[in-house]
Amino acid sequence: MNTHRTEATPIGVYLLVENRLVRESFMRLFRKRAGLAVVGQSQSCAAAIEELADKACDVLLLSSVEMLGMIAESEAEAGPAAGPTPLLFGMEESPESFLRAIELGACGYLLNDASSSEVVAAIRAVASGEAVCPPKLCKRLFEHMSRKASPQAEKVQRGPAQAGLTCRQRQLMQLVAKGMTNKEIATNLKVSQFTVKNHLSRIMAQWRAESRHQAVDVIRAGGFSLQA
Repeated sequence: MNTHRTEATPIGVYLLVENRLVRESFMRLFRKRAGLAVVGQSQSCAAAIEELADKACDVLLLSSVEMLGMIAESEAEAGPAAGPTPLLFGMEESPESFLRAIELGACGYLLNDASSSEVVAAIRAVASGEAVCPPKLCKRLFEHMSRKASPQAEKVQRGPAQAGLTCRQRQLMQLVAKGMTNKEIATNLKVSQFTVKNHLSRIMAQWRAESRHQAVDVIRAGGFSLQA
C-alpha cells in the first residue's frame, strides 16, 4: 500500500483483470470518480508484478484467486516490502475460495453480482484500512478462525475407515497444502480433474472439513503427515 498517500491524493488502483472489456469498463468508470486514479492495467500476472514494483499503488483490483496466489508468491520471494491491498471482484459465494483469498492477503471479496458503486465503495474502504466481504462468508471466517484457535476441537473420532490417508491421498493433500488448483494437481498426478474432485470430496467428508484447506489443517491437527 502507498503509505505516503494523503486525503488529497487519489487512491491508486491497478487493474489485474483477464477480460479486456471489463478492464476498459473499470477504467472509464474510475475516470469519472473523484479520488480514484488507475495507475496501471494488465491481464497478465507477470506484467503486473513487474509494473507494480515501480508504481505507487494502493489497491490491486483483480478477478481471480489464482492470480492473487501468483502475486502473493512473488511478494514473498521479493521480501517484506508492503504491496497494494488486494481486492477481489466477480467471485462466487464459495467459502473455500473466500478463505483461500484471506490466506493470500485479500482485504476485500466482492461477489459477481456487485454493482459498480459497490466496487468503488470497496476500493475506498480497503484503501482506508477496512475489510470488505459478504456477511455470510464473514461468518464462515469467524468459524474458521475459531476452529484454528482450538485445533483439538477439530480432531475426529477415527474408526478403521479414518485411520489415516492412502499414499495417493497424501500426495494430493500435499499439493493442496502448496496452494495448487484442481487443474494443477491433476496435471501433477497425471489424473483427471474429475478424479481430483472425487478424492477431495471423500477426504473432506472423512475428516469433516468444509473446504480443502480446512482438511489440511484438520489432518495435521490429527497428527498425520502429508508426506507421501
